[in-house]
Amino acid sequence: MNQRVKHRVPLETTNLSKPKPSPVDKNQQSKDSVFFRDGKRRIDFVLSYTDDRAGDNKKQERRKEYEANLQKAGLELETEDKSESEDGKTYFVKIHAPWEVLATYADVLKIKVPFKANDIPNNRDIPMDWLPDRIMNPEPDYFTSSFNKEKIDFFLIDDKETFFPPSVRNRIVYYILARCPYHKPVLEEKDKKGIKRLLNNGTYGAAFPLHDCRYWKPAKDLNSDSERFHLYKHWARFHSFFKEQPLNLIRKYYGEKIGIYFAWLGFYTEMLFFAAVVGVISPFKITSFKDICGEIGGSIVMCPLCDKKCGYWKLNSTCNSSWQSHMFDNVGTVFFAIFMGIWVTLFLEFWKRRQARLEYEWDLVDFEEEQQQLQRRPEYETKCTARRLNTVTQEMEPYLPVTSKCARTFLSGATVLFWIALIIACIIGVIAYRLAVYAAFASIIKDSPTKKIELVGSLITPQLATSVTASCINFIIIMILNLMYERVAIWITDMEIPKTHLEYENKLTVKMFLFQFVNYYSSCFYVAFFKGKFVGYPGDYIYMFGKLRNEECDPGGCLIELTTQLVIVMVGKQVWGNIQEAWLMNWWGSRKARNHPESLYSRWEQDHDLQNFGHLGLFYEYLEMVIQFGFITLFVASFPLAPLLALMNNIIEVRVDAWKFTTQFRRPVAAKAHSIGAWQEILNGVAVLSVVTNAFIVSFTSDMIPRLAHLYVYSGNQTMNNYINQSLSVFNISHFQEWNKPDPDENPNWYRDYRNPPGVDQYKHTMRFWHILAAKLAFIIIMEHVVFLVKFFVAWIIPDVPSEVKARIKRERYLVQEYLHNYENLTIYIHLTENILRVDIVDLNRSILWETQLLACVAVVSFSHHFVQLP
Repeated sequence: MNQRVKHRVPLETTNLSKPKPSPVDKNQQSKDSVFFRDGKRRIDFVLSYTDDRAGDNKKQERRKEYEANLQKAGLELETEDKSESEDGKTYFVKIHAPWEVLATYADVLKIKVPFKANDIPNNRDIPMDWLPDRIMNPEPDYFTSSFNKEKIDFFLIDDKETFFPPSVRNRIVYYILARCPYHKPVLEEKDKKGIKRLLNNGTYGAAFPLHDCRYWKPAKDLNSDSERFHLYKHWARFHSFFKEQPLNLIRKYYGEKIGIYFAWLGFYTEMLFFAAVVGVISPFKITSFKDICGEIGGSIVMCPLCDKKCGYWKLNSTCNSSWQSHMFDNVGTVFFAIFMGIWVTLFLEFWKRRQARLEYEWDLVDFEEEQQQLQRRPEYETKCTARRLNTVTQEMEPYLPVTSKCARTFLSGATVLFWIALIIACIIGVIAYRLAVYAAFASIIKDSPTKKIELVGSLITPQLATSVTASCINFIIIMILNLMYERVAIWITDMEIPKTHLEYENKLTVKMFLFQFVNYYSSCFYVAFFKGKFVGYPGDYIYMFGKLRNEECDPGGCLIELTTQLVIVMVGKQVWGNIQEAWLMNWWGSRKARNHPESLYSRWEQDHDLQNFGHLGLFYEYLEMVIQFGFITLFVASFPLAPLLALMNNIIEVRVDAWKFTTQFRRPVAAKAHSIGAWQEILNGVAVLSVVTNAFIVSFTSDMIPRLAHLYVYSGNQTMNNYINQSLSVFNISHFQEWNKPDPDENPNWYRDYRNPPGVDQYKHTMRFWHILAAKLAFIIIMEHVVFLVKFFVAWIIPDVPSEVKARIKRERYLVQEYLHNYENLTIYIHLTENILRVDIVDLNRSILWETQLLACVAVVSFSHHFVQLP
């Protein structure tokens, strides 16, 4: 649930009556415990490795040095022998961070902690009370400030063991693990450090923080909060799909970065509901097709759609496809396309406001600067051998020379362009397939037994068979290229050596999205804007590679083919993604975990058997949703039901992702993020492009503009009578060339275009063609300007940060400064009083000055006590 209270302190800091853990005998300690054998020290991180064979002395030496350096850094280790593990060959190294280490690195990382109860009234109501009191009860709201080890008594510390929540503790420990060397301090080996390198070279098998309990039942240990169980019970199960997400608990357990993702996904799904409702209502319109389906259509014989093997066909054979196409190709679809252009803007603007509120409530307002300064990647430090002086910190730091950076960027760009060219080549191959097999399908289906199949036999046409098979082949190519390019994108991003984790993710995001954009959308762009636009006319067709005749649109129009392509790729991707995520990859691990008895299956072994949540795990979740966002915005004019399909998928997606996090993945290391990062700019770019693409789809892919032109300009009585005859042109079949002339079995003379009949200026475009073309271009300009003006006005009128949040941020900063100033003054006065009281009392009685100073100190202390709440 997105609780509307700014929660500053985790539950551990507020439950003051919580009993401290008592020593537990090893033989009696629960295997599900998250504490050391003494029952006091919490396990903050776990390293695992298998029994070393002969020849692994290097790994043993690395582990020995690394663990010794961890202990020098202040961490406490406890090793579980392989005889204690279920498989009899895995060692587990449990790590505990004592208070001194936590305080030191909390100061280094500028982690915000509470120092005073929030006295600003909160007028926001908490919606819905579907969760139990354990989760729903709002925790105390506090003002927070960056932790300072020198001012321990400034902060609200009741119990040092529970002051930092587990998510903060594992973040601090991982920071140490990532920077601790695994060698003796030799200058030549200064780059040998970090747990990531040790995992890559096989020294350790896994490194992860622990879940606090099993997901299907709470922990037996009363000192455990069992938050994983509550998340599974009230969030991850599908029957909770109609409930809001417990965002504050997600943030508390998994960290802000994962919390922001689920907040965005939930908000996106909520906004899809409005688009889906309008999409269902707007497109459906039953149109009468008397001209096509009646006697008129039966008397009109059309020119063949391919050379030699295709025969002449009657216009009434397109009755079904025309009816299907015009269900969406109507005026309602135009208004829906305009609505979606405005909807996209509302979605992005309202998300900025939701994000700004979360930034304030989750202490992320000043995070970006901290991220850039403190979260430098260990790989950057080790690979950049050059050093230079930082003018801000006045310290020598690693940097990448400009020449090396330019060379790496050039190689990266060239690699991306090569793979994009490879995708385009594959698309051209699919187009060639469509051109080559169309004639074959036409020849097979002409006298095919499929005609005798009831219900669907009459629907199987050469166009449908070609479109469906080409779409399926294209989808398979997309999946294969995805697997290949993921590795390439990671490789070239590593080669660029980004400085920070944020920069790394942003670079990878741009590369992957650019590739996915071309991979997923190129076939849709072909059908929407190229297919049927460059075919020529009977007797003078345009050929691809000099042999393959460019394909024409389905007789019902290209819009129905674009819809088919969109549905196959979009729905296929979503269905396959959910099957892969929920069933194929995770079912066996879930079954294995539940079949082991708790008495033999320790907490660290349970988590060890789960899947590792890599540093790119969240990246793929975002990518999947952003690709879907492109489908429902870029081509929504061709398929207004796309938002409905996306909504149905996302309702499942939220719970599938929640289920994966709570049951299938090891607990990720908590990470902070103040926004969705580079995805925000990508969404903005897609939103702008969607206005252009939908305007072109309505103008050039659908028949909307020609029908409106006939209705209001050419009909004379504002009816659609005689529209079919006016949209066809006459051709003299004697002008066919012998090598592509079909076998005559009718007396055809019609084709779809606006051209002059045989005779004077034969086969040249008529004036009606140019009028309709001008109307199409005018519509594009008008629609784009109207939508963009509305978008910019909506974006301008809706502030990115709510005024309430702005006021609270200013008020909090003011109170923090004031309270800190009073605290400093009070500390000075207390020290002054202590120094004065050390003076000999006899001498002090003789000093009038001392009496005056003492009275002044007492007055100041009393005054400070009145206005300042001492910790």
